[in-house]
Amino acid sequence: MPFPRTHLEPEHEMFRDQVRRYLKAHMQAKVPHWRTQGHVDREDFTAFGANGWLCLWAGEEYGGPAIRDIRYDQVLQEETIRWTDIGFFHNAHSMLVGPYLDRFATSEQKARFLPGAVSGETIMAIAMTEPDTGSDLAAIRTRAEDRGDHYLLNGSKTYISNGVIGDLFVVAARTGEKRGRIGLFVVMAGMEGFSLGRHLKKMGLPVQDTAEIRFDDVRVPKENLLGDPGMGFAYMAECLAVERTMSAISSLSHAQAAFDITLEFVKERRAFGKPVGAFQNTRFVMADLRARLDAAQAYLDQCVVLANDERLTPEDAAAAKLLCSEVQGDVVDAGLQLHGGAGYMDEYEISHMFRDARIARIYAGTSEIMKEIIGRGLGLGDRDLT
Repeated sequence: MPFPRTHLEPEHEMFRDQVRRYLKAHMQAKVPHWRTQGHVDREDFTAFGANGWLCLWAGEEYGGPAIRDIRYDQVLQEETIRWTDIGFFHNAHSMLVGPYLDRFATSEQKARFLPGAVSGETIMAIAMTEPDTGSDLAAIRTRAEDRGDHYLLNGSKTYISNGVIGDLFVVAARTGEKRGRIGLFVVMAGMEGFSLGRHLKKMGLPVQDTAEIRFDDVRVPKENLLGDPGMGFAYMAECLAVERTMSAISSLSHAQAAFDITLEFVKERRAFGKPVGAFQNTRFVMADLRARLDAAQAYLDQCVVLANDERLTPEDAAAAKLLCSEVQGDVVDAGLQLHGGAGYMDEYEISHMFRDARIARIYAGTSEIMKEIIGRGLGLGDRDLT
């Protein structure tokens, strides 16, 4: 049995039951369709919106429930991954993009953008990554030139989650010559000069649509600037702790699901006249994974509590992301191995999970970047290592 999770209250488990019943009844059967077409349907976002599950933090004036408790988002993500697919990126909409509007948008901007985000009619994405910059956000080349009553936006972005079905993009762009001088702009997909590039094909996560986008002389009204035009880098840094916590939640939820699938398989599958789970190697592998999953879950749950209190440090968020993504990779790899040849077949879910998991050690900051953040927090910066 998994280790008890003490940070959740009875109301969180009631919410879990509600989400689970809905997903099993209305969305679980759609996963093969999602995988074939390469994205969820727009109606899936509006269904989440109708249930009140998008942007839980949004106020009632915008149609939201005003629930500022990340534990509900954690439960929602855990159940989504268990009963549908890790590629349904509603968490990116609500908890990666949404916080930029929550923290930095004016009241007028919130009134324009949040009702659609809460209902699911406006699907949100964030456009930071560029072909030549990767994790070095300070080096982005997309440029926004101040033209008086608007900014003129030019450049390109890649690996944009929700890029194909997205309507609203929070775009990071240079606003000056100084390295790291960045502004954040709300760009709508219908703006003149906005164009969608390739729907990118990936090793895994077929349900999560990933795209390239281009901006060719896009006129962005001044009213679509979020906060100060030179503070975008600081704004991104401010939101990254929660983003990495959400990434850790996804990774560990995926790992837990892979463990459960594997446990069921090794109990039922027989070799040499007995269940695969009866062999000592299987017992030892599964025991080790159970212990590591429980330890990671306890740490992650405490990070969620700290994030709720706005006391989560960048170093702790990086550690959670590093730990959970690495555990995820180890669990799905061991799970596939214990499935034997069956694990290599598409008809077995562990095959999909193995491919889907690999990106977790790359997106939202690579494992190497996470280690760099943690190391510098220990006072081991470049000067200390010379």
